[in-house]
Amino acid sequence: MLRFSVAACVVLVVVAVHDMAAQRTVSPVTDAMLRSPNAADWLMWRRTLDSWGYSPLDQINRSNVAKLALVWSRGLTAGIQEGTPLVHDGVMFMPNPSDVVQAIDAATGDSIWEYRRQLPADLGQFIPFPAINRNVAIYGNRIIDTSADDFVYALDATTGTLLWETQILDFRQNAAQQTSGPIIARGMVVSGRGCEPKGGPDACVITAHDARTGKEVWRTRTIPKPGEPGDDTWGGVAFESRWHVGTWMVPSYDPELDLIYFGTSVTSPAPKFALGGNAQKHLYHNSTLALRADTGRIAWYYQHVVDHWDLDHPFERLLVDTTVAPGSADVPWINPRIRRGERRRVMTGIPGKTGIVYTLDRQTGEFLWARPTIEQNVVSRIDGASGAVSVNPEAIFTGVGQAHLICPGLNGGKNWQAGAYSPLTNTMYFPLQNSCMTMTTQIDRPSQSSLYGFSSRNQIAAGSGDKLGAVQAISVETGKTTWTYEQRAATMSLVATGGRLLFGGDAHGRFRAFDQETGNVLWEVNLGSAVTGYPITYAVAGRQYVAVSTGGSLATGGLNALTPEMRPGASNTLFVFALPAD
Repeated sequence: MLRFSVAACVVLVVVAVHDMAAQRTVSPVTDAMLRSPNAADWLMWRRTLDSWGYSPLDQINRSNVAKLALVWSRGLTAGIQEGTPLVHDGVMFMPNPSDVVQAIDAATGDSIWEYRRQLPADLGQFIPFPAINRNVAIYGNRIIDTSADDFVYALDATTGTLLWETQILDFRQNAAQQTSGPIIARGMVVSGRGCEPKGGPDACVITAHDARTGKEVWRTRTIPKPGEPGDDTWGGVAFESRWHVGTWMVPSYDPELDLIYFGTSVTSPAPKFALGGNAQKHLYHNSTLALRADTGRIAWYYQHVVDHWDLDHPFERLLVDTTVAPGSADVPWINPRIRRGERRRVMTGIPGKTGIVYTLDRQTGEFLWARPTIEQNVVSRIDGASGAVSVNPEAIFTGVGQAHLICPGLNGGKNWQAGAYSPLTNTMYFPLQNSCMTMTTQIDRPSQSSLYGFSSRNQIAAGSGDKLGAVQAISVETGKTTWTYEQRAATMSLVATGGRLLFGGDAHGRFRAFDQETGNVLWEVNLGSAVTGYPITYAVAGRQYVAVSTGGSLATGGLNALTPEMRPGASNTLFVFALPAD
């Protein structure tokens, strides 16, 4: 359903700030600009379509970062807060919980306009966590987002006026959580979603819409129907009982290959003895899907692990052109066909909660190499020649009431907290957690009364002492860890800069600047609440800024329970720092 309308509440907001907004017109954003953004801007979730989380800005660097100071802050709306600011032409567009979008003067923090979507009163009966709003996109003069009530919509970037909205799903019939916003590829709004079991398999879709009009271009299901490729991997489970293969994080896009890369989640229930049998693959869960941008068809897929434990794999895929030379001393699983030192177009990073780095050829999906980072006991080996993953048989369940110690725990390992890549060091940096869980199975068949089909009790991994959080620096070329930073508190999202810095926060409220090459902490501030937002850096009138937000999130709630002596606040606040003006 496509509608062109302006909600009454938006009209009131627009009238209140019309004069100010008219003075802050931003230039239209094109596909060319998204592929090669101005260094001053941050135009999407990880700034670039390759998901690096890297900015070339270098005004703030290792020699002066100690002088960094707060220049403005702003309160955000209530709810689960994991937002990413977007900055263009000196205007910041900040997604808030519950589909509130703010336009802010990026230099001063002054409000320009605010959009508040009117959400249905019964939404919470169908969507468990409707408040999460991780990112927005920009194209032309439109700010584009996916909504909690399963629409995609566009706002005028100058005024906040609603330009169009298109229903993707009826949340009362096919409930899907749209906790992350879209990217723009070839002028299309490309988005994924988590899908609730009550929404059935038709809620598990990836969609593309025309960014100018909102018209749907294509949709791709992540669960095959009977007769489709992959149907035979579900062990005869009825189509209507195939649930929960979601794409709830933001994809990457390679314009040259014209491929969009999504990661997928676990099934519901997670233990496969309760869903068609432990011998089945249940495609396309816990996989990387490479989709053709023009049609949405799957060009190739790679399954990272058959998941019995809710160890999702939907996280950022880093697209890097690099020399490939993994060493057996650091990397246990290597494709024997690799010609050491050859240059490849790879997709790399830690796509899932297991904390395992996977490097694939991003054109073909060929497995190149993989290695663990933190303590994990679910993957026993990966065949280098085929890329086939073998699961530890001692971690697999065969009946109700069984209990196993599983590492990592539900929050990872790695989770939605994003890592970053720096081309200056050819190194990727990841926030990780040293966690495990005791997991006990509860059901032996699909049931909407139990989402994952098990209960769990989390703990810090025994081998890490009392240090829950870590940041690891890993060479993209060799797979070697070049440095590790460990601490008591859980670690959160990172951003790398041309000043050879790495900014990141933690669940205790500390926000830091690390040296990219050594991991040394060069600057630190206590923001008082868990650093749940994705940090960015941008420039206005030649001055570089660093922005990050704090608040509450599902992950920090669970992680902070493992460090009970730490008592961070949960205030939803946006903070912006810069060097002294003189």
